[in-house]
Amino acid sequence: MNEESDGRLSFDEAVAHVLQKRQAVFCAMPVFGDRTDDEEQTAEGARIFVIEPDGAGDWQMRFIAGPFFSAAFAANEVLVPGEVPDSVRALRFMPTRVTDDCYEEQTQVLIQKLVQGSGIAAQLPDYAGMPMRKAEEQVVFPVNFIGRDGDQAH
Repeated sequence: MNEESDGRLSFDEAVAHVLQKRQAVFCAMPVFGDRTDDEEQTAEGARIFVIEPDGAGDWQMRFIAGPFFSAAFAANEVLVPGEVPDSVRALRFMPTRVTDDCYEEQTQVLIQKLVQGSGIAAQLPDYAGMPMRKAEEQVVFPVNFIGRDGDQAH
């Protein structure tokens, strides 16, 4: 299947979709720890980008990043159109349905709900039914803030 027919939208197509249909689109990217030669290396967390209506006739982007299986989030920000970096504009997005309460979920549960809202036939574990664990206060999730200058990171 080529990139053009896989159901994903370019950034500009995604923004047009949000503005025309008043429905969100998303992109999720795994985050790995220190890279090793281990073929079994698994993602430690994810970066999630959701373009959604802003409630005033335009759009905004939610950037959420955090570790899997933890209630700790490294980021949960709303970006206005002028703040979205070019590196994010190069991503491809899937239409989905999302509610505000989804943003309170653990990272993997949020991804599960976004995938379910998109209608993608993906087999994901039932993360919402798993017991919730919280990270200890001193735990820091390593996130590179999507290409922003260091003085802009929150």
